[in-house]
Amino acid sequence: MKAMILAAGRGERMRPLTDTCPKPLLHVGGQPLIAWHLQRLAMAGFRDIVINHAHLGTQIEAALGDGAAWRLKIRYSPEPAGALETAGGIANALPLLGDAPFLVINGDIFCDWDVARAQGLFANNLAENDLAHLVLVDNPAHHPQGDFVLTGSRILPDGTDHRADNRFTFSGIGVYRPALFSTIPRGQPAKLAPLLRAAAAAHRVSGEHHPGRWTDVGTPQRLAELDAQLNEHSDT
Repeated sequence: MKAMILAAGRGERMRPLTDTCPKPLLHVGGQPLIAWHLQRLAMAGFRDIVINHAHLGTQIEAALGDGAAWRLKIRYSPEPAGALETAGGIANALPLLGDAPFLVINGDIFCDWDVARAQGLFANNLAENDLAHLVLVDNPAHHPQGDFVLTGSRILPDGTDHRADNRFTFSGIGVYRPALFSTIPRGQPAKLAPLLRAAAAAHRVSGEHHPGRWTDVGTPQRLAELDAQLNEHSDT
């Protein structure tokens, strides 16, 4: 299975840090944020990684190179200034991702979900008709309303079963079939949420709740807090 790390965002909320450094290269716990993803992917047996970029993308390529430092093969999917949004970026990279299901991870999160689980999801656990499998987490203080309703292993359509105890936040980690992005022309910006909601309405999305560690590294404050936590852990 191939994996894609989304790294094309401008990081507006992270300014001024991202004025001169792309968000995935900001350091937490002694290394760039994106390096944590690369380490976990390599340890889980992934080898082929695709990374999209736009803002200061040449810095990302210079820092990560071909992935040999992690025993990975990294290929890049450059995007125009302003980027292509999440779904547009994935659709643009489909020629590099191939025809099989693939894992996608937001480059601006920190999460201890076992990425090795992705390898067998579509082979063993998911319905043949499913287009996506989403990893959901508890709603953080900055996003209390959540994103999706999960009952058992199914993502429910909007407007159904909105109990407070089964509405969760999308972690930014998902396994997708290429067919989910078949309606998006290459090079055209497109958001991911409408695709996922349409697929859920067609009962073609599964999911799971991850109760472990997850941080949306979206602001300088959350970056500093995560950095302190990781450094404290490394000292113990």
